[in-house]
Amino acid sequence: MARNEHSDQVKKRLQELANAKMNEIQTKATTQAASNKHKNAEEKLHLAAIVYDLINEAIMVFDAHNILILVNRSFTRITGYTSEEALGQPYSILRSRVHDDQFYKDLWQDLNAKGQWEGEICNLNKNGEPYIGWLTICTIYNSDNSVSKRVGLLTDITERKRAADISAKQANFDTLTGLPNRRLFQERLSHSLLNAETKGGEFALFSIDLDQFKDINDSLGHQMGDSLLIEAAKRLQACICRSDTVSRLGGDEFTVIIGEIVNIDSTKILAQRILDSLSAPFNLGDNVGHISASIGIVIYPKDGTDTESLIKNADQAMYAAKTDGRNCLRYFTKSMEEKVQKKLSLNKELRNALAKSEFWVAYQPIINLASGKVHKAESLLRWEHPELGNIPPIDFIPICEEYGLIASIGNWVFEQASLQTAVWRNTLDPNFQTSINVSPAQFKSDRTYHKNWLSHLDNINLDPQSIAIEITEGLLMEMSSHTTAQLDAFDAAGIEISLDDFGTGYSSLAYLQKFHIHYLKIDQSFIENLTLDSDNMVLCEAMIVLAHRLGVEVIAEGIETQKQRDLLLSINCDYGQGYLFSKPLTANEFETFVLNKHA
Repeated sequence: MARNEHSDQVKKRLQELANAKMNEIQTKATTQAASNKHKNAEEKLHLAAIVYDLINEAIMVFDAHNILILVNRSFTRITGYTSEEALGQPYSILRSRVHDDQFYKDLWQDLNAKGQWEGEICNLNKNGEPYIGWLTICTIYNSDNSVSKRVGLLTDITERKRAADISAKQANFDTLTGLPNRRLFQERLSHSLLNAETKGGEFALFSIDLDQFKDINDSLGHQMGDSLLIEAAKRLQACICRSDTVSRLGGDEFTVIIGEIVNIDSTKILAQRILDSLSAPFNLGDNVGHISASIGIVIYPKDGTDTESLIKNADQAMYAAKTDGRNCLRYFTKSMEEKVQKKLSLNKELRNALAKSEFWVAYQPIINLASGKVHKAESLLRWEHPELGNIPPIDFIPICEEYGLIASIGNWVFEQASLQTAVWRNTLDPNFQTSINVSPAQFKSDRTYHKNWLSHLDNINLDPQSIAIEITEGLLMEMSSHTTAQLDAFDAAGIEISLDDFGTGYSSLAYLQKFHIHYLKIDQSFIENLTLDSDNMVLCEAMIVLAHRLGVEVIAEGIETQKQRDLLLSINCDYGQGYLFSKPLTANEFETFVLNKHA
């Protein structure tokens, strides 16, 4: 029994020792854990302090009275203020004069109501230089819901904004003049349209094209051309109110949006002011440039109710101003739109007219005034539309030139006229000659067409002297190197050159010397009022005398009376054509006319 009691006591003692050891181990473990936890907390605090100082954003902590109590290094980098200078100061030390009082009033209203605010802000750094930041402010509250602190996070976005502004400027403004470009013009026109729709008002749109700009750009160079455009842009801006918009769409095309016009007369006064301003001389280095402008005007909503129709109609009015002599303004009218629709319709029909054999060539006799014989003819293109009938050349030739159809049609006319001439040199006169009109657009659109024409003459074995090329003074005025080369090639091959409508443009006998001109054609405007003692008689005689001195023969156009024919013959005019002798004829009619004339 005693032995058993001893054994129990031993077991009890061992259990106590074991428990004590376990308690010791647990105590050590708890102590160690607490130590580790404290160490981790210290490491986290240290890491937080490093991040706080190294973060790229400025961190600002304010007390309940909006006094700075804590800032990081980025705050100093962005604002220029050290922590010693900033701490204890109100936030107002950073405030700039960019924002008005209402901005800050709205900021504090949101901050007090919602406990936070976020937005773009412009402040001043220590040196007084502005910077743009993105600011986020959050509020920390006490248990009683009173403000404890406010924490601000400020990101410097100055460079980002500057890059964005540059990008926006490049996207919306013309790099040469600084004016709004086509994109921004469209946007502002849409805005004007919406504003007018809402208020029920009117506004005006000007389409402006500079006249003679190409001449200056080509003769003085692109640098001087750019200088002129820059100065023209300044003059346009000086003519309008700040609420209006001048835009450059490209080249020498400008627009002006006039908001909320009082009356139509006010737009006319402004347009005339623009015309006067642009017609003043431009100082271009050592040169002085002179231009004018053609202005088309539309009024919303009378002339269009959407941006597309307003722009289109303003352009139509501008083209009408150009057609009417330039340096003038024209308001859009319904007849302009009808004219454009007619032109578009004819353009569509013209594209198939050649394939459908709707064209034919007429020939008008050119009479030797002294002998009355016919040795020459002028070939004239005619269009017989199956539904519209005979369409005058004045209605469709300009369309052919504008839409790039003149080259192919001109080639067809040349082939037809030269083939017919080959026949008449066998049947009528071995020296018969046909003149063929060549549009300036043909010279520009195809620089090598003359080679094909010369090859064609060679293929049909026709002497080049049987062909005369009729050109206008306008072509010589705009003479380029490749145009000169083409004329020289014709002359070298033996094709003669006739200068048409002489006296109607910037006539100069220098043309007759510089280029090998064989015939000078006096325009019919000089012939229709021709009387013995008239100024026209003096002018015609002077042109004939000077032309003959230069070895050039003269053809008078538009002769309709025997009196006109006799007066021209009395001053030694060589040839004449007109309704006195014959209207333009078909090839068969022409041949009959000549045979009867020579019978």
